[in-house]
Amino acid sequence: MDLMIKNGTIVTEKEMFRGDIAVKDGIIAAIGKNLSDIPCENVVDAEGKLVLPGAIDAHTHLAMPFGGTISADGYYAGTRAAACGGTTTVFDFALQDFNEKMLDVVKRRDALAAPEAAVDYAFHVGVKDVHGDLLDSMKEAVEFGVPSFKVFMVYDFGVTDGVFYQVLEKAKEIGALICVHAENNELVNTLVERYASEGKTAPWYHYMSRPEFVEAEADFRAISWAKSLDAPLYIVHLANKKGVEYVAKAKEEGYQIYAETCPQYLNFTCDVYKRDDARNFVCSPPMKGQESQDALWKALKQGVIDTVATDHCPFQQSEKDWGKDDFRKIPNGCAGVENMYPYMLAKANNGEITFMKAVEVCSSNPARIFGCIQKGSLTVGKDADIVIYDPEKDFTVACETMHSDYDHTIWEGTKLHGYPVKTFSRGRLVYDNGEFKGEPGWGKLIKRSLSPKNLK
Repeated sequence: MDLMIKNGTIVTEKEMFRGDIAVKDGIIAAIGKNLSDIPCENVVDAEGKLVLPGAIDAHTHLAMPFGGTISADGYYAGTRAAACGGTTTVFDFALQDFNEKMLDVVKRRDALAAPEAAVDYAFHVGVKDVHGDLLDSMKEAVEFGVPSFKVFMVYDFGVTDGVFYQVLEKAKEIGALICVHAENNELVNTLVERYASEGKTAPWYHYMSRPEFVEAEADFRAISWAKSLDAPLYIVHLANKKGVEYVAKAKEEGYQIYAETCPQYLNFTCDVYKRDDARNFVCSPPMKGQESQDALWKALKQGVIDTVATDHCPFQQSEKDWGKDDFRKIPNGCAGVENMYPYMLAKANNGEITFMKAVEVCSSNPARIFGCIQKGSLTVGKDADIVIYDPEKDFTVACETMHSDYDHTIWEGTKLHGYPVKTFSRGRLVYDNGEFKGEPGWGKLIKRSLSPKNLK
């Protein structure tokens, strides 16, 4: 064996038990209560610690052009940070250029990611243009191993309702899954113009221009169209109470609808937009009121929300400062890829959720939903993406101890009881007690299929 992790408490999405894990050639080779009879020189003693599957962050924006700049973390920095937070697979959104075929989008972005990625990665294609044969080119991407796509209902590159409907139709035909950023673009633009005309341009008005109903209404429309076609739908960064109710109802009716939320919505409310550093919290959709946050936690515990991901899209302080006095100029996005798993595991450690639930929403569910059949579980035959977690380690988040390229974080000062101490990517140690141990180029592209046999 290449690696043996002994005496830890193994956590799956269904149970916790004391045991050992043996790894050979990057794959989990054996799991048992006592594997002492298996020879191995590289033994890690996990006594008093939890052993979990690596997290899967199904929503990041690395090296993303947006808001007049590019997000602060490229593929190396973003995946380095992921590894140091116990995330062993990241999904990035590869945004289509106009007149670009979907597979060409994937290959263009993979050329950037392959030499840089420090952990494994996958792509969703962000759809902008479906004229001519571009809609049909979705099938090529699916056959290549990228069966998930995203449409934006907002921003100047967002799609019209008609294009969204066509993309859903095509996804149903070719076995793809559509992710949606759901906000009502017309309402956002109208409210932004109104507040600007009234001289109301403080960051608080970012929230006021995108209140709960602006997101909820778009959630309702997106779900309605998916239901009409019986096409699968995945709602990214769900942040509002009414949207939760729409998702719950669709699930009760038997539709294949999934919902994701993010740590920032579980931890912060719209009150952050009243702070002196409010501009740093500007993201879309924005953090909402306490009632919505309470609904998110309830939905997560009940299984209405399937996954937690980050929407990791940080910018430098100087870039956030562009909009200090005019929220329209603030690049939208916050950091999170290094904080997601530690945050959710700390919530489990203090009893807010179970450790099994944290594994479910951060690892096994995203693996199942997006067809990562080698990921998401501590199971013999799957990739040895393993995190060792010390439930007694106290950790305070500070920008200087993070492993990204950004110069500030909304998580500054957050105190966590319990923290990851080791991360293994396919059996290789990539993080050890605060120190990154990996290298660029180690990560590989994960090709996926959403065929029913892979989604069980």
